[in-house]
Amino acid sequence: MRLLLIHSDHIDYQAQKKTPVAEEGAVLQDGLDEALVAFCAVESADEEDIDDVVDRTVAEVLKTAGELKTDRVLVYPYAHLSSDLAAPEAAKKALRGIEEGLNAAGGLTVRRAPFGWYKAFTLSCKGHPLSELSRTIVPGGEEEAAKPAKKTVTHTFFVLTPEGERKEAEACADDSPFGSLIKKELGLPVQAGGEPIHVDLMRSKEFVDYEPASDIGHLRWMPRGRLVRDLLGDYVLGLVLDYGGMPVETPVMYDLDDPAISEHAAKFGERQYRFKSGNRNMMLRFAACFGMFSFMRDMHISPNTLPMKMYELSTYSFRHEQSGEVIGLKRLRAFTMPDMHTLCKDMDNALRCFEEQLRMGWQSGVDLGTPLVGAFRCTQDFWEQYEDWVKAIVRESGVPMLIEILSDRVHYWIAKVDLAAIDGQGRPIENPTVQIDVESSLRFDISYHMDGEEVHPPILHCSPTGSIERVICAMLENTAYQSVPRLPTWLSPTQVRFVPVSERHAAYAIDLCARMNAAGVRADVDDRDESVNKKIREAGTEWVPYVAVIGDREMDEGKLTVTIRSLSDPKKPHKEEMTFDALASAVKEECAGKPFRPMYTAKHLSVRPRFL
Repeated sequence: MRLLLIHSDHIDYQAQKKTPVAEEGAVLQDGLDEALVAFCAVESADEEDIDDVVDRTVAEVLKTAGELKTDRVLVYPYAHLSSDLAAPEAAKKALRGIEEGLNAAGGLTVRRAPFGWYKAFTLSCKGHPLSELSRTIVPGGEEEAAKPAKKTVTHTFFVLTPEGERKEAEACADDSPFGSLIKKELGLPVQAGGEPIHVDLMRSKEFVDYEPASDIGHLRWMPRGRLVRDLLGDYVLGLVLDYGGMPVETPVMYDLDDPAISEHAAKFGERQYRFKSGNRNMMLRFAACFGMFSFMRDMHISPNTLPMKMYELSTYSFRHEQSGEVIGLKRLRAFTMPDMHTLCKDMDNALRCFEEQLRMGWQSGVDLGTPLVGAFRCTQDFWEQYEDWVKAIVRESGVPMLIEILSDRVHYWIAKVDLAAIDGQGRPIENPTVQIDVESSLRFDISYHMDGEEVHPPILHCSPTGSIERVICAMLENTAYQSVPRLPTWLSPTQVRFVPVSERHAAYAIDLCARMNAAGVRADVDDRDESVNKKIREAGTEWVPYVAVIGDREMDEGKLTVTIRSLSDPKKPHKEEMTFDALASAVKEECAGKPFRPMYTAKHLSVRPRFL
C-alpha cells in the first residue's frame, strides 16, 4: 500500500467518467474542509494479506490525523502512486476496509472517493512540516516475523559493448539514439517536446485517424493505411513461418473466474477492459498469452516436439491506458500485436531460441528502415549464471546494449530484451521484444513428462516487430531523419504513378498503369483535370517512390522519364530515362523478398475519394 497523506485546507472532487472496473453506487461528488486526504494505491503484494494491510493503514491514518488534530478524513484511490497495482476487486476490498476501519474508530468524519472513475479534483495543501507525508505499508510488517516485508528491488544499469567492455550508463547518455534510450531508462532530464510528428503524418497521408464515436485509443483505418498494416502483418507472418511458427487464432475475451487468468491479469493492475457477460466476470485480452497458454494446457506435449512455436497476429489486443498517455499510434487502447509464444524444453533450449528471436528483432529494424537500439534486462541470479551468454548476444548484435540488473524477480520473466526505435524528438518507441517466462507454465499447468518426472518448462514471449501500430509510428517518425521523407517501396501504397501531360496522353498512361499492375506493381494514374505541376507536387506529398510523366516524347519513343524519390535531394529531383520493363524490374527488384498486395484504392485518381 502506497500512501500520500496531505493535510488540506480544502479538497473537492467530481467523478467524470467510469472505467470498466468502476465502483457502482459510490458518491460521485464531494468535498471536505480542514481534512486529511489519504491518497491510496493498493499494490499486488497487498493481496497476500489484505486484512493486515487494511488494519495497518487505518492505524497509520489515525495516528497522522491525531498528530494533525483533524477529525476529517477523505480516502482517495490514486493508482498513480504505484506501477505494481493489485487486482481491482482486491483494491476495492481494501479501500472499503479502510473506510470501515476509520469509521469504527469513532470521532471522525470519513468520506471515500469512488474507485475506477476518472475524477477531477482541486486541493489546497497547508504549508507546515507535517502537511505532506508518504508511507509504504506491506503485508506482515515488523511485528510479524513469519511474514517478511516486501522486498526492496534495486536496479543496476550499465552499458555493455560488443567487445565485452562495461561502461557507466550515464557516461553514454548523449544525444545519439542509444543515448536517448539510456536517458529514458535512467529518468534523466530530456528536452520537452510537443506532439509527435507521426500524428500529423498518419492523417495527412490518409493512413489512420482517431475515431470520435469510440473510446480514445481506438482508430479508424483508411484504405492506404490498411494496406500498409496488412503488408506488415504479412511480413511478420513470413518471418514466423520461416522460423517454424504455427499460426493459430484465439478469442479476445477471457473469464476472470479462471484462477490462472485472474492471477496473470492481476499483474497488469487496472490496465484492462473488464465487463460482465451474464454472471461471468470477463476481460478483453491485453496479449495473446491466455489463448496460447490454454492451447498448451490442453495439448499432449512430448519433449520430442519442443521447442513448439505458436503465433497469432492478435487483432486486437486491449490495454486500458490512462487517457493522458494515449496518443497517435504510439500508445493505444486497441492495437494489433504479432505475438509468438515458444514452449521450450529447458533453459538451454530457451537460450538458443532467445538468440534466434533476437536476430529476428534486429532484422526487422533493417527490413523496415527503422534503426533500433536495445536494452537487456535480467535478474541478478540470471546474470551470475549466464553472464557469458549475455556478453555473447551483445557481441553478435554488434552494437552496445543497456543492461539492467534487478536484484530480485518481480515479474514473470527472468530475462528479456527490448528493442526500440527513436522518434523525431529523441524518445524511444519500444517495438521488438523477447522474454523468458518461468511462471506461466506452472500457473497454467503446462507440462510434459521426462523420465517419469513432470516438467513445467520455460516459455518465450516474442513480438518480432512490436505492435503493427508502433511499427508504422516508428517509420513515420523516422522520416524526420530523412532529407527526402519516404516509406520503403514495398510498403508504399502507390509504388508507381503515371502523370499524363494532357488529355490526349491519358489513354496511353492508363494502358501503362494497367500493364504495371498486371506485372505485380501497385500503379495508378493521375487522370484528373489538373496542371502537371500540381499532379507532380501531390505525388511528392504522397511520397510516391516512382513518378513517370507521359507526354508526346514518351508516347513516340516508348521511353519514360522517371523521378526516383529514394535518389532525390530536397528541391533536386533525381530523374532517369527508363523503359517500361526496366521500371517494372527496378520496383520488383527493390521489393524482392517482401510481401505484395494489390492496391486498396482506385487506380484512377479522378474517381478516388478523399477521406480527410
